Amino acid sequence: MKLSRIPFALSSLCLAAMQASTGAAAAEKDTLPRKVGDWTLAISEDGGGCFLTRIYDRPGDTTLLLGLDRDGSNHLTVLNANWSIKPRERLALDFKLTNGGYPKHFAVGLSSDDKQGFVTSFEKPFPTYLARSQTLNIARGDVPVERLSLAGSGAAIAALRDCVSARKAEPIKGTRSDDGADGIPRDPFAKGAARKR
Repeated sequence: MKLSRIPFALSSLCLAAMQASTGAAAAEKDTLPRKVGDWTLAISEDGGGCFLTRIYDRPGDTTLLLGLDRDGSNHLTVLNANWSIKPRERLALDFKLTNGGYPKHFAVGLSSDDKQGFVTSFEKPFPTYLARSQTLNIARGDVPVERLSLAGSGAAIAALRDCVSARKAEPIKGTRSDDGADGIPRDPFAKGAARKR
């Protein structure tokens, strides 16, 4: 299987979509966050999706996060306390899975919980490719960045998809269902959007 590179636009909501919520949904049988093998499954802070986290025991304690939103979009974040990536730094990284890869794929630097790293996004089937892979190798040209085991990712990603499906029936926190009474349209970037007076 050959995987192709896709363009990616970073939004300020990307990191927020990967933060754990303090409570679990009432409809959820299991308490979240919860462990799925070596992975931790949690609901995103805005309730619009879920994410998986895995921390690798190595210098700098590399953290891998995979977020999945209701619309099927995904966000992959990798962090390490020893890295010197600057927030908003633009990167071109090579991502290699067991059966394919993404050469010179766009990523953006960020900082979280005293770690530095990057966030990127892939096409919608990416979680399936990840679930079928044994490893994720990341490089910056000839410089290896990380070699991560994906053991147990199949079951973890199945649980991630179930979590997102359970969120689909719930409203996303902080969203507007119609043009707001505060004069801000639901989609201020839509054609014909105007401020209410």
